[in-house]
Amino acid sequence: MPTQLTSIYLLSNDQDINWGLTVSTVGYQHIAPGEAYPPKGHPQAYSFQAGRGRVLDEYQFVYISRGRGVFESKSFGQATVGEGDMFLLFPGEWHSYQPDETTGWDEYWIGFKGLNIDSRVSNGFFLPREPIFHVGLSEDIVRLYRNAIAIASEQSIGFQQMLGGVANMLQGYAFALNRHNTFEDQQAAEAIHKAKIIMTEKFGQKIGPTDVADAINMGYSKFRRLFKEYTGYAPLQYLQELRLQRSKQLLVGTDLTLTEIADRVGYDNADYFSAAFKKKNHITPANFRKKR
Repeated sequence: MPTQLTSIYLLSNDQDINWGLTVSTVGYQHIAPGEAYPPKGHPQAYSFQAGRGRVLDEYQFVYISRGRGVFESKSFGQATVGEGDMFLLFPGEWHSYQPDETTGWDEYWIGFKGLNIDSRVSNGFFLPREPIFHVGLSEDIVRLYRNAIAIASEQSIGFQQMLGGVANMLQGYAFALNRHNTFEDQQAAEAIHKAKIIMTEKFGQKIGPTDVADAINMGYSKFRRLFKEYTGYAPLQYLQELRLQRSKQLLVGTDLTLTEIADRVGYDNADYFSAAFKKKNHITPANFRKKR
């Protein structure tokens, strides 16, 4: 387990530079709630005040494994970041970041430069206007950072080449996991949006949640979980809300009988409709109609 602050700064020679990627710093720090940030112990070239920010002459990948805070940069603006997020600092780009005082955070970082990362940036894989990567909590990513700290601590022969490999792996994880999670989120959002449209259009046809899940080609357990996550309602509860909302309109705006209204909004019979209506609104449909 890393200590409260592990901060290692490294040198590189011409051979290391010709490898294509050199690592200048690796580290970890635990910031407790209410603790001053950044803590002391960094060289002048890396120190900064959170409010004023700083500019580096290298890239750094920072990974938050616990807590939350704020990240800001010149090209991107400001955003909240939290556990499972990585952000990339670009050379020559003003930036600032700090943990929330109420949570603190745990952060890992690795600083690097070289032709490999320059090529990826010039080819659009990494952009200053898109510096945040939602990779999720990952033991593999934490393990890579810890491995980098161990390699940097020993500095055995070829340590820069090994660290370059770790830095490349972290770049790959950031790029791939961010794309995967964004794609999955987008797919899920579109599926739930489609489900809501189906429910809104067909709730009077006595459809159930499993029918909706089938219509969007999704297993019911996954559909129920995602629907609750995106809407705050279980699918059956959402259908119930649609039916009861429409029934109020019919009670006030038409002379339809309770049986006819129950049928139009998707209930099997008037008794079931009346019981559901009273449970939700604490009044029977008949009395609701009289009061309006």
